[in-house]
Amino acid sequence: MQELKTSIKLAFSVLRSNKTRTILSLLGIVIGVTAVILVLSLGAGLKKFVVDQVESFGTGLFEIEIKTPNVEQASTQNASSIAGGVQITTFKIEDAEEVAKNPVISAWYGGNIGQQIVSYRGRNEQPMIFAVTEGIEKADENFEIVEGEMFTREDDKNLKQVVVLGNEIKEDLFGDSSAVGKSVKIKGQSYKVIGVLKERGGTTFLNFDKMVYVPTRTFHKRIAGIDYIMFAMFKVDNDEDMPFALIQAKEIMRERHDVSSPDEEDFAVLSMAEAAEMLDQIFVVINILLLSLTSVSLVVGGVGITNVMYVAVTERTFEIGLRKAVGAKRSDILKQFLFEAVILTLLGGLGGILIGFTISKIAEYVLAHFGYTLEFPLTLLALVLGVGFSAVTGLVFGLRPAQTASKLSPMEALRKE
Repeated sequence: MQELKTSIKLAFSVLRSNKTRTILSLLGIVIGVTAVILVLSLGAGLKKFVVDQVESFGTGLFEIEIKTPNVEQASTQNASSIAGGVQITTFKIEDAEEVAKNPVISAWYGGNIGQQIVSYRGRNEQPMIFAVTEGIEKADENFEIVEGEMFTREDDKNLKQVVVLGNEIKEDLFGDSSAVGKSVKIKGQSYKVIGVLKERGGTTFLNFDKMVYVPTRTFHKRIAGIDYIMFAMFKVDNDEDMPFALIQAKEIMRERHDVSSPDEEDFAVLSMAEAAEMLDQIFVVINILLLSLTSVSLVVGGVGITNVMYVAVTERTFEIGLRKAVGAKRSDILKQFLFEAVILTLLGGLGGILIGFTISKIAEYVLAHFGYTLEFPLTLLALVLGVGFSAVTGLVFGLRPAQTASKLSPMEALRKE
């Protein structure tokens, strides 16, 4: 214990001997550990946020969505091509209806997402138009009508010009007055409001309360001028039936789209559980890549620690010779300087943890100001890696100066003084 106290005192003595030099040397450690804390903290927060968005659509669901042929569904090529305007027009409502005949599927809905100006008595809004079939009430457990009713299958087939409003868009257009029974204008045509949804909130990209729901076929013929859907969601009540439902859905889609090779598939079949697992793997890879980049700062900081310890050896040559002269072993000197290097890097690590934690909390506050509720926790893994990285850096980069100090001859050290 006494040796430990002595080592700590000497480590702080090295720090105080040239504060500016030591602090600059530790800056790399502080930056590196701060980056580690931020990568893991922000990564954990974003991962939870994104997974929660996926789960917000409900449990026991799988989705069929359009995909660019010859690329992976989760690839950047697919995302960029769809975002860039590539249109996949082969997914029809009839395809989804055929998949829904599977007895293990209890409910389904399909449709499109677009954007149009919606107006009422001079008030204009440009919400997302969510074109869906009537089954969304059963398939989406978070879909709840609080006023009026949902449109029916007959409304969809007969191209009825009816809408159901999200809670926020209803408030924007009608304020506190009732909206049911009144009409809004979309593309110059009147659409009767038949229902209003319960307040639900939104995801990263979709605000459900700001949406206007219309029958899919009405959207196709009277608004968008198309005859295809972008997605379809299917609900399976029993989790054990999910693998069978996914296999059959893919087989039906391949047969109806005359696809013989997986590369030719212009659709993707994915369960919500698979989507969450895929997101988890993506975040793991991203974290590893970012942690690899942060190691550069730790290496820079380690080089600084080496320089500080070499200077300390030079400045304390007489001390080393004196300790050896009174019986200190080579291993005692080695441990002393290694311990000092670790103490110095741990100080930098603790500083990095504190700064990383502070930045995470500031990020939470800023995002909350813009309406995003995210938490960036200081995880146990982040603490362990932050402290561990700094300690290992001290050991690795303090070893060479410590060996130099331990090899000094007592007579030569005393003579230099």
